[in-house]
Amino acid sequence: MIGIFDSGFGGLTVFKHIAAKLPQYDYIYLGDNARAPYGNRSPETIYQFTVEAVDWLFKQGCELVVLACNTASAEALRKIQQEWLPQYKDPSPHRRGEGEVLRHRRVLGVIRPIAEAAVAVTTGRVGVVGTRATIASHAYERELKKLNPDVTVFETACPLLVPLIEEGWAKKSETKRILRTYLHPLRLKQLDTLILGCTHYPILLNEFVAKMGKQCKVLDPGPIVAASLADYLSRHPEIENKLTKKGNTRFCTTDTSQRFNELGSQFFGKSIQAKRVQIS
Repeated sequence: MIGIFDSGFGGLTVFKHIAAKLPQYDYIYLGDNARAPYGNRSPETIYQFTVEAVDWLFKQGCELVVLACNTASAEALRKIQQEWLPQYKDPSPHRRGEGEVLRHRRVLGVIRPIAEAAVAVTTGRVGVVGTRATIASHAYERELKKLNPDVTVFETACPLLVPLIEEGWAKKSETKRILRTYLHPLRLKQLDTLILGCTHYPILLNEFVAKMGKQCKVLDPGPIVAASLADYLSRHPEIENKLTKKGNTRFCTTDTSQRFNELGSQFFGKSIQAKRVQIS
């Protein structure tokens, strides 16, 4: 089973592309809506919340977890992969080898594949928009520079966009004016590529494209992450062979399921029914 984690609704804009490209697998989507947003929290808190979510997904039977959340990927992924995951032990009493370290479990993020896609198309000037935490981490800049040290990176935090989108204001003139204000400094930088470093932002994809102009390619994260996951599974049969393939999907949230179903269906592009769960 594959786990998809996000602090709330945004990861559904990525998951819809994963589910469409790889429909044969079983999935659990977990949104930590009760503690969202993560974007304005400390790195320590983001890490702790993300670990609790990954642990819960592992306990549900997930062999692979995708952090479909830029903030969690930026602030927690590296530490989870390097420190927490190598010591993770199987908590399931019905499994052989209970208590043994499970080195085959994997946790992936969204930043690396999106950075790879940006480097593949840029001529040298890349912009990144995201939450305060994602931008403050400079995670995208680090990945872009690893891939191409000659790339020039410009970053801008857009903290008002997530609450506006979740309030259903994506099409309102006020949101368009705020977006124009955020993007104005980036437009002056003559970018050729823009990374949407928050999974909420694809809801405003057309607005980003219109405001950045034809000279700038705006990257939609969902298709990029879905293609990267498909490639990863093709290269790692030791993981792919452990995944169940019945085409089943479960949606879970740590907050009220009614709101999650209503807003989440808009993000996912089709009606969903979630169950409320407790992960900590």
